[in-house]
Amino acid sequence: MQAIVFLLDAVVSFFCTLFLLRFMMQALRVSFGGQIGDFVIKLTNWAVKPLRRVIPGAGGFDWASLVAALALQLLFTGIIVGASVSFGEVDGAGLVLTILWIAVRGLLRLSVYIMIGALILQAVLSWVNPYSPLSAPAHQLTRPLLDPIRRFIPSISGIDLSPLVAILLLQAVLMFL
Repeated sequence: MQAIVFLLDAVVSFFCTLFLLRFMMQALRVSFGGQIGDFVIKLTNWAVKPLRRVIPGAGGFDWASLVAALALQLLFTGIIVGASVSFGEVDGAGLVLTILWIAVRGLLRLSVYIMIGALILQAVLSWVNPYSPLSAPAHQLTRPLLDPIRRFIPSISGIDLSPLVAILLLQAVLMFL
């Protein structure tokens, strides 16, 4: 049973990551023209395109991608919590609120992990291969987080410490989630 839960969690996390990445890329105006954008679009269109008929984008946000991530996370959380709780012990409203809170918390944590991954990717590529096709999307994704930090912490001898500070701050956010 643990192996099935593990595999289900891996698949759900993979697709939730893609849906959240699509939402974040749209919100932060990251180009979908490269390999990463094409990969994200092709693997999420199956859910996002039908949802767009019901949930249009508004305010520059791709709400269908966010709803797809939330629906998938709710489904997974409902299966896991529902399998471990006997329904006679808790009321229905409490169970629904618990499942909703766990799903939203999971998506928030996943969003923070996406940003940490993008920061690490950007930092490594800036040293190894700054002209990589992954550099531009990583830079565009992390720029809104790094620009305010760079105002307070300037480069020291040409070394930018803002990604390190951002990762530490995001780790602190994870402690609260």
